[in-house]
Amino acid sequence: MDLRFLEHLYAAPGPVATAYLDTTLAEEDAPDHIRLRRRSVCEQLQAQGADPATVEALDAAAGGAKGVPGPQGEALFAAGGRLLGAYTLTAPPPQDRGAWLPVPDPLDLAADTDGTVAYALVAADRLGADVYAYPATGAPVDERHYTGASLHISKVPAGGWSQRRYQENTENIWRINAGNSAHEIEQAVESVGAAAVFIGGDERAVGLIRRALSTRTRGLLVELEGGGRSDPDDLQRLRTRVDDALNRTAGALRARVLEDLPEQAARGTAVAGTDAVCRALSRGQVGRLLLERTAAAERLLWALPGHHAQVAWAPQDLAGEGEPFTAPAGALLLRAAQAQDAALTMLPEGTDVQDGTAALLRFETAPAPTGGAAAAGAPGDAEPGGPQ
Repeated sequence: MDLRFLEHLYAAPGPVATAYLDTTLAEEDAPDHIRLRRRSVCEQLQAQGADPATVEALDAAAGGAKGVPGPQGEALFAAGGRLLGAYTLTAPPPQDRGAWLPVPDPLDLAADTDGTVAYALVAADRLGADVYAYPATGAPVDERHYTGASLHISKVPAGGWSQRRYQENTENIWRINAGNSAHEIEQAVESVGAAAVFIGGDERAVGLIRRALSTRTRGLLVELEGGGRSDPDDLQRLRTRVDDALNRTAGALRARVLEDLPEQAARGTAVAGTDAVCRALSRGQVGRLLLERTAAAERLLWALPGHHAQVAWAPQDLAGEGEPFTAPAGALLLRAAQAQDAALTMLPEGTDVQDGTAALLRFETAPAPTGGAAAAGAPGDAEPGGPQ
């Protein structure tokens, strides 16, 4: 995953308020539950010392993406009395929480975003289509709806001389609606740079929309069974199928990275363990950071305000001016990776990679022992005695 979308969060002077919320809107009383969660998170931030203006800016933006069926979550960041970013998550975060830290903590956002691609989701019928465009970065959904003319939308069983005229009129209306729906799909694809368009619903409507799309967008189309507009359950089933497809793709990519890690460690183009990764980041050597979410959330590391790439186990290991500060490992490792344009791959929970932390390098370091032990728990190029 490309981490450039986090750049503006790290550019803001700290401290920064980070909030994660379950904003699922599926139930009738969901808005009440969300208000309670917002209040709890705001109270957490106030108790940690967040200023009222920053808490208010964050609270005002919370609430979830309307029109998204099924589970969802939200990641919000604010500092200096202004909102830095609000992101829709594909699933609720592990817990509702607020953090007031010298830097933002986008670990849960990165974990949710990792492996995703920008895509559009379309629920179609003969009246039109509902189009949801999802950026790869988890930014708010670009939601579009089109409902066209409904006159003679179903072919009528009229007889006599008028039957053909009624049927031709119906076909024309279907084509007009499909053409306008296709236009909205094209706009949505353009707005997020979609790499795929998942479409479900009425079979006839889907066929007409497919023919109305440009050659390029037609090549992105993935047709799924079901998923009409009239029944929210149909749309939820369509979204579930899309999520399953995206999760399978992401899982395959992570498995490939893990398979290659021991061999790359043996060649000196990968390291494992927090200490080795910190030193590689401080040298600007990391091309791809590998993190397990739980492990990255549980540890604390040290950094300097004006030196984003530097991160270490202890303040005395940092070089540069400024007052050292401590923050969760995930927040600081992501900051350092983003500062050197490194990519990110989240590791599956329970991985045997040392400390749940590894990196693929842009240039070689001292090769690991034969057999790639660094990927399986040996220290790699880490020095003995680092904190555990």
